[in-house]
Amino acid sequence: MDADLSTPAGTLKPQPNVITKAYRRFCQIYQKLLDTWTPHSIIRWFATFVLCLLYMARVVYLQGWYIITYALGIYHLNLFIAFLSPKIDPALELDDFEDLPELPTQMNEEFRPFIRRLPEFKFWYSATKATVIAMFCTCFDAFNIPVFWPILVMYFITLFCITMKRQIKHMIKYRYIPFTHGKPRYRGLDDNKAASPK
Repeated sequence: MDADLSTPAGTLKPQPNVITKAYRRFCQIYQKLLDTWTPHSIIRWFATFVLCLLYMARVVYLQGWYIITYALGIYHLNLFIAFLSPKIDPALELDDFEDLPELPTQMNEEFRPFIRRLPEFKFWYSATKATVIAMFCTCFDAFNIPVFWPILVMYFITLFCITMKRQIKHMIKYRYIPFTHGKPRYRGLDDNKAASPK
């Protein structure tokens, strides 16, 4: 009791309990696993594709959970649109900041790289997590709401076409390409010296 009176009140910290320690350890292991998978984009997307195929096979086999599947498709579509969109929308930038410099339109202007609103890793992570949650939801009959599924399919196809048409028009209007495949690669002065024989 004397030791308690001699120490200042703010110096003693409560020790975390066993559950908090276990949760922190689990978070560390989970983050290390994500960090390990980060550079392997092809393997990550292949695993997500297989997971989506397993989910679709489960839905077709059980013949239910169409609302969950529709919600998953809409969520994947929203993620894909965010992945294709630039971080700073040129339409908003031109309206709000008319006096500021615009995107380069000629060869001698400054190069501004395409920065996505949703980076590739976050796109993969969110799509995979949503598919796992949807798979988990198919384990409960409470989420199996009876619905005429062809209407949902037609509505999703219509929504997909309208959304992609608007996104492609936006890409053409503001002249940006969200993919690096097929873009010209420029070599620096040092690269040209290294490549040329002496």
